[in-house]
Amino acid sequence: MFMPASSSATLPPKQPTLFIPHGGGPCFFMDWPRTWDHMATFLRGLCATLPQKPDAIVVVSGHWEERVTTITSGTAPELIYDYYGFPPHTYALQYPAPGSPALAQRICGLLADAGLASAEDPQRGFDHGVFIPLMLAFAQADIPVVELSLQNTLDPALHLAIGAALAPLRADNVLIVGTGMSYHNLGHFMNGSPVTDQPAKAFDTWLSATISAPAPERNLRLTQWAQAPGARLCHPREEHLLPLMVAAGAAGHDHGQQIYSDTVLGKTLSGYRFG
Repeated sequence: MFMPASSSATLPPKQPTLFIPHGGGPCFFMDWPRTWDHMATFLRGLCATLPQKPDAIVVVSGHWEERVTTITSGTAPELIYDYYGFPPHTYALQYPAPGSPALAQRICGLLADAGLASAEDPQRGFDHGVFIPLMLAFAQADIPVVELSLQNTLDPALHLAIGAALAPLRADNVLIVGTGMSYHNLGHFMNGSPVTDQPAKAFDTWLSATISAPAPERNLRLTQWAQAPGARLCHPREEHLLPLMVAAGAAGHDHGQQIYSDTVLGKTLSGYRFG
């Protein structure tokens, strides 16, 4: 069974859950003047906002989908450079954070208790939705990290339920993080189309209002996200939004709030915290 490294008679504060942007490929490690500076500054300051240093981190990335929820269970996961056409040095980036087979096993147990199927994968490494933001947010790479896949049905209610099953980890000083992008239409992102700017703002306004709503209303609205203003223009496919559902599910009744807001390449982006 997973036991926090700092466990003692005094229980640590419960960790929040987060949904953070992971940028575009290895964007923070390139000469890309000012475009990603605000996001990089936000990620670098993230650890200081937590109640204490986590004993472990569970990350749900928009870059891994499986038939059932799957958890990395290796002791030293390698990196998956799943981006294309970037400078050679970005394929030599390193993030040697350890894995945690014990935490992976505990997650499988929590999912089973909730009636949810799962599997472990001891071979899979961390995709760039994990290691790129963590290189900034937890640069020392000294906290065990476990990655959790999305389910390829892309069902928002299911991902809320997966998050709810993981909620007990928060009291064990485990940080649950969803990484993706609150706007993810690459075709419009990269061509700077002003036609899509207003729908991006409208969806961001809806999403931020939804996150700050009481939990039952919040979760209901998240299951109906595709009906929001500009939703399908912002997310032609929702894999980069679903990590937010896991973070919201793990939040229980904790309040949600916007903690990051930016305009990147003309598109409005946000990050959120629960608890």
